[in-house]
Amino acid sequence: QVQLVESGGGVVQAGASVRVSCAASGRTFSNYAMGWFRQAPGKEREFVTSISRSGARTYYADSVKGRFTISRDNAKSTVYLQMNSLKPEDTAVYYCAARLTVSEYYYTRPNDFGSWGQGTQVTVSS
Repeated sequence: QVQLVESGGGVVQAGASVRVSCAASGRTFSNYAMGWFRQAPGKEREFVTSISRSGARTYYADSVKGRFTISRDNAKSTVYLQMNSLKPEDTAVYYCAARLTVSEYYYTRPNDFGSWGQGTQVTVSS
């Protein structure tokens, strides 16, 4: 299994931007499709965005489309989530996830992913 460590969360005001990162180790990063999920208190974990192995394909939840951008640097074994125009409802613990795959595809369900990071808190104040 690949090991994942998120970083970059924090407390920001509404309208601000934050970039969170997820560093992978232990396996060949380019063999993994990656995803970001989030979980707010009292709510289920929800899909945010995902990216294919090479980065050629991405997919976003409607709630973040146009505000968030996922990207990856396979040479650095890192996936990023750039979050702009943040809203209080974006407050959550953000998790990155990895799925070993041979296809150039993205995945959207938590059960699609076999490895998870510990999460990083993002709090957006109004």
